[in-house]
Amino acid sequence: MIARWSALVALVACACTIGLFVGGSALAPAEVLRALFHPHATTDAATIVWTLRVPRVLGAAFVGAALAMSGVLLQGLLRNPLVDPFLTGVSAGAGAAIAIAVAVGAAAPLIPGIGFAAGLATALFVAFLARRRGGLDVERLILAGVSLSALFGAIVTLVLVRLGRGSGDAVLAWLAGSLANRGYAELVTTLPYAVVGLICAALAVPSLNAMRLGTTVARAVGVDVVRTQWLVLAAATLLAAAAVALAGVVGFVGLIVPHVARRLAGTDARASLSASALLGAALVPLADAVARSIAQPTEVPLGVVLAFVGVPTFLYLYTKSADGARLWGT
Repeated sequence: MIARWSALVALVACACTIGLFVGGSALAPAEVLRALFHPHATTDAATIVWTLRVPRVLGAAFVGAALAMSGVLLQGLLRNPLVDPFLTGVSAGAGAAIAIAVAVGAAAPLIPGIGFAAGLATALFVAFLARRRGGLDVERLILAGVSLSALFGAIVTLVLVRLGRGSGDAVLAWLAGSLANRGYAELVTTLPYAVVGLICAALAVPSLNAMRLGTTVARAVGVDVVRTQWLVLAAATLLAAAAVALAGVVGFVGLIVPHVARRLAGTDARASLSASALLGAALVPLADAVARSIAQPTEVPLGVVLAFVGVPTFLYLYTKSADGARLWGT
């Protein structure tokens, strides 16, 4: 087991290292290494590595870990291995707000904050619609999330039609997911929300294993079901909203990574949450490295690369399972 966890940590380190050696500017490996060991140097290589590549790789690892943990939490809460972090409407609400903000000419630095606030507000509204006797009704949560996502998707389409090319391309780029031009400032801005999400997750994890067996069993063993539901939803929403604010809509990470993590670490919530964080922190930097290098000098949207990886992976995992339940790793 120690070897398995060590391998996951090494995978993250390798993925982040690869991300540092890839970019739009052609730098020899020796130049990158020199820049890494001399962060205060005034060379072009040091500026590129420490100003552009390091924050981008850190942001990619952050986004991957946040979305993967959000997926684990929601799949455990809803007892459905096909649940995605964006089910709560985070991405749809953020996307609609971003499209409207671009249409009215909002300043570019305000866009990530607008996306985060709108995504969080949408998730809170979905939770309000799903309330029942103080707790959350799973079916209502899913229906409310899907319905609002469809509504906000229609709003985005309408705005794009009105904008046409130019401004519309900026919205599409954000919706496709990207870490271009993301620096330390954006990372520091979103990090506190993810930390709060992690604290909520830590408080909820001890009860999450029982919740996966059903609310009746959870209550029988002394779990405060209502408190756990709200804590898990808060944690998953904050983590997903922070990731969306930083990188836009990045799909499949929160859907695929938890399945792989459960196969590696088992179905215990603590182990699967930790393994998912590490796998997500490795997957997104690797995908971002591919996005930057596959069609130079153009950059392929991160969401497109992850879709090409995510769909075949999910279909493989699903078809290799004897039934849907085996996606839980049992």
